[in-house]
Amino acid sequence: MKLVSWNVNGLRACLNKGFLDFFQQVDADVVCVQETKMQPDQAELDLPGYQKYWNSAIKKGYSGTAVFTREEPLSVTYDIQNPEHTGEGRAITLEFESFYLVNVYTPNSQRELVRLSYRMEWENAFREYVMGLDEKKPVIICGDLNVAHQEIDLKNPKSNVGNAGFSYEERGKLTELLASGFLDSFRELYPDQTGAYTWWSYMNKARQNNSGWRIDYFLLSERLRERLTDSLIYCEVLGSDHCPVGLILSD
Repeated sequence: MKLVSWNVNGLRACLNKGFLDFFQQVDADVVCVQETKMQPDQAELDLPGYQKYWNSAIKKGYSGTAVFTREEPLSVTYDIQNPEHTGEGRAITLEFESFYLVNVYTPNSQRELVRLSYRMEWENAFREYVMGLDEKKPVIICGDLNVAHQEIDLKNPKSNVGNAGFSYEERGKLTELLASGFLDSFRELYPDQTGAYTWWSYMNKARQNNSGWRIDYFLLSERLRERLTDSLIYCEVLGSDHCPVGLILSD
C-alpha cells in the first residue's frame, strides 16, 4: 500500500504547478494534503477512482486538509474530537480495516512564538486523540507537523534554536508523542541520512541550496513496524514550498 502526504501551500495554486501530473505519476492508494486554503467548490478536481474528503477552515484561504483515497474507509471523522480545536480544518481521520490514518496540519507557533501556548494545548489534545485511537487499532499519522525534531532534520540547527519549528517546547512534544508508542518512519529506516528535507523557505535560494527542514512526516504505531517497507521524500517535486513524502506498507 502506498500513501502520500503533501503540504501544497494552496491547492488551487498547486493545481497550476503540476499537482495532477504528480498525482497521476505517483499512483498512490491514498493522498493526503495539507494547507489546501480552499473550500471544495472553489476548484474543479477530477480524480477518477478516488473518493474525496475535505476539512476546510472557516476562514477563507487558510489552513485546511483533504484526503483522496481509492479504498473506501470504514468511517471518516473531522478534527480531533475536542471543541477547543475546531474551525481551522486541521485534521481528518479515515478508519481502514487494519489502521486509522490521521492527516494533520499542526498549527504553526509563528514568529517570536506568539502562538506557542496554543500550539502546546493542541499538541496535548492531539496526542490524547491519537493515543485513544491507538487503543482500538494501529494509527498512521501523516502531514506537516511544523517541527524539525533533531539537529539532523534541518540545515542550520544552531542559528534556529528557539525559533518556531525548532523550539525546545515543540521538539519536546514530538519526543513525547513518539514515546507514546509511535515511530518516525523515515528515521526508523534512515537514521543517519543528512540533507533530507521537506520544506524550504522561498528566501535566499534555500531550495536551490538545499537549506531546508524536515517537518513533514509519516509516524506509525510501533506495532506497524513489521509492515514498514519504505519512507520516501520526493524532494525533486516542485509546486509548493514543501515537497511530498510517502510511505510504503506491506500487505
